[in-house]
Amino acid sequence: MKHNHTIHQCHFGWSNANKPVVTIAPGESIEFDPLDSSGGQITPQSTTAELGRLDFGKLNPVAGPVYIDGAEPGDAIKVTLLSFTPSGWGWTANIPGFGLLADQFKDPALHIWKYDPGTLAPAMFGPGGRVPLKPFCGTIGLAPAEPGTHSIVPPRRMGGNMDIRDIAQGAELYLPVEVKGGLFSVGDTHATQGDGEVCGTAIESPCKVAAKFELIKGANLAFPRFTTPGPVSRHLDAKGYEVTTGIGPDLFEGARQAVMGMIDLLTKRHKMSAVEAYMLCSVCADLRISEIVDMPNWVVSLYFPRVVFE
Repeated sequence: MKHNHTIHQCHFGWSNANKPVVTIAPGESIEFDPLDSSGGQITPQSTTAELGRLDFGKLNPVAGPVYIDGAEPGDAIKVTLLSFTPSGWGWTANIPGFGLLADQFKDPALHIWKYDPGTLAPAMFGPGGRVPLKPFCGTIGLAPAEPGTHSIVPPRRMGGNMDIRDIAQGAELYLPVEVKGGLFSVGDTHATQGDGEVCGTAIESPCKVAAKFELIKGANLAFPRFTTPGPVSRHLDAKGYEVTTGIGPDLFEGARQAVMGMIDLLTKRHKMSAVEAYMLCSVCADLRISEIVDMPNWVVSLYFPRVVFE
C-alpha cells in the first residue's frame, strides 16, 4: 500500500511544543521510518564494549509528531497498525542498572540478531535456540498537556513507551487526546518481545510502520486501550510452555523470583550462561499475574515457550 507521507524525522522527548512534521485529516494513513531504540548508536557490527559508550540522551527516539486535524482534548485517536516492514537485524542487551534483575546482572552483554525480514522465520539464538518473531512498536503515543519536555522512557496516560507486544499488525489502538491535534509519534520497534521485557530490552530492531488514523470525538478515555485482530500468542503456543512461579505479598518480588527460577532452569538444561538465559527470557517469555486475590500472597508466573528449543 502506498502512503502519502513517510516520516523519518525523530525527536527525543514528549512535548506539546514539538512542531508537527505533517498535518493529516482523519482517515488518512502514514508510513513511519523511526531509528531503532538506541538512536542508531548500536549497529549490526557493534560489540559489548560499545554499550559503555551509549549516550542515554539519544535513546528511544520516536518519529513524528503528526497533527490530526480536528483532534481536541477529550477525544480519542484510533490508530490501526496496517503493516510492519522489518529490517532483518536487531539487538538485545543487558545494560547495567536497567532491568528487573539489575542488582544481579551488573555486567554489560549484547546479542546481535539476524533474521529473514521476508519470511520472519524464527531467529537463531546460540546452539539450538529459535525465537519466533512478531514485530510491534514499543513506543506509540500522543503529546501530554503538561508543559515542557518529558522523557520518553516511562509510559504515560496518553501512551508512549508501553512495550505491549500485542500492539502489532492489525491492532486498533485508542489513545486519549490531551492537546489539539494529538501530536502522534511512534518508535522503539521490536522484532519480538516477551510480556515484561525483563532484562530491559527486546529484539530491538528497526522497522517501518504504517498506520491509519481516525478520530473518536468525546471518547473521554482514562487510559489507552486496544483491540487485537485475533489470538496473540499463536506464534509461541505450538509446543506448550515451561513455567516457573514466584509467590508472596509483593508482585514485583514475585516477578523477580519467577524470572530467577526460569534462568536457573535454562542454564542447567541448555548449558547457557545466566545472562544469556536472562536476555532470552526478555525476548520470548511472558510474565503473568496468575492470582491476586488469595491474600496475603499473590502468584506471578513466567511462561517460557518450549518451541524455542524443540
